[in-house]
Amino acid sequence: MKLVVNHLKGKFLAGLFVVIPIGITIFILKFLFNFTDGILGSYLDKLFSITTHHELHIPGLGIITGAVVIYLAGMLATNVLGTQLLRFGDELLSRIPLVKSIYTSSKQLTKVFREGKTSYRRAVFVEWPRPGVRAIGFVTSEVERNGERLVVVYVPTMPNPTSGFALFFREEDVFDSGMSVEEAIKFVVSGGAVVS
Repeated sequence: MKLVVNHLKGKFLAGLFVVIPIGITIFILKFLFNFTDGILGSYLDKLFSITTHHELHIPGLGIITGAVVIYLAGMLATNVLGTQLLRFGDELLSRIPLVKSIYTSSKQLTKVFREGKTSYRRAVFVEWPRPGVRAIGFVTSEVERNGERLVVVYVPTMPNPTSGFALFFREEDVFDSGMSVEEAIKFVVSGGAVVS
């Protein structure tokens, strides 16, 4: 009897470790699909119900429409007249009090993603939050203040590398981590579980 219970327990746990990652992946993909499709899909549904007098929902139409809008925005951004229109729109949005803070923050965020790997020069160790404790960080720039050369290190919080602290360190207080930027990002996202 004990042998059967151990067999069932072992197989059940093995199956659980296979099914959970697949289930989480399907759940996240379904959520992302519904969220992305719902942004424009709800407006398209209302438009169809007004024009045809019938409720009609076509799954994925919101995503396709969104992709077309993004493509057209890209065409506009690479056009001389479009560049001037976008500059005018930037100036207009930068003058509206509440909109200004949201718009400029989101523009800065997209700039970081556009620059990609170049925004992080190297992965390093720094003693933070106190001496004797080493944290992983990313060198983002080097500056000179009052004749002293300082290194700007972005120390991310785990497991979300998009939030963290930008700290100034002397060059001698920054240590080589022995990891590439990609390896260090995997380390942060995995909460330290993936160490290269």
